[in-house]
Amino acid sequence: MLTDSMPQSIKAVAFDLDGLMFNTEDIFDLAGKELMGRRGKVMTEECHHAMLGRRPEEAFTQLKRLMDIDDPIDALMLETKEIFEGLTDEHLAPMPGLFELLSDVDSRGLPRAVATSSPHDYMREMLTRYELFDGFAHHLAAEDVTEGKPKPEIYLKAAERLGVDPGEMMVLEDSE
Repeated sequence: MLTDSMPQSIKAVAFDLDGLMFNTEDIFDLAGKELMGRRGKVMTEECHHAMLGRRPEEAFTQLKRLMDIDDPIDALMLETKEIFEGLTDEHLAPMPGLFELLSDVDSRGLPRAVATSSPHDYMREMLTRYELFDGFAHHLAAEDVTEGKPKPEIYLKAAERLGVDPGEMMVLEDSE
């Protein structure tokens, strides 16, 4: 939870999605292991780390390079999406404390945005599953930026859309 000693200069909050709001990184890890297993390979920690928090095209470029895979990126993304969707019903869950944190942010009257490296349709699906989509003033995704994380562009745009200076926005992020 946010502490009572939180600086008064915080006027908005931006949330990452995967791994911060939902356990989707765990599911992507399972999907990546399945994807590699189908090719007789084992997903390495180096590859997993290189993909973490990046937009899909950038993540799969790293996968191809580090795992020495020739498949086209579009085919890898589609196959991974199919594997991921097959795992979500059994494995998807909000991260512990998410709803309490959102309630705390709301009780302070702070507007909030989602800023994710994932695509818009995926973000909408994840948030809608838990009736959270409408609780965010703005929704920024991979398509909204030219430079993905770890570059700060998405968070700078979130601050702009929320009408605050970047230094007045708390960013909740679990990747580099």
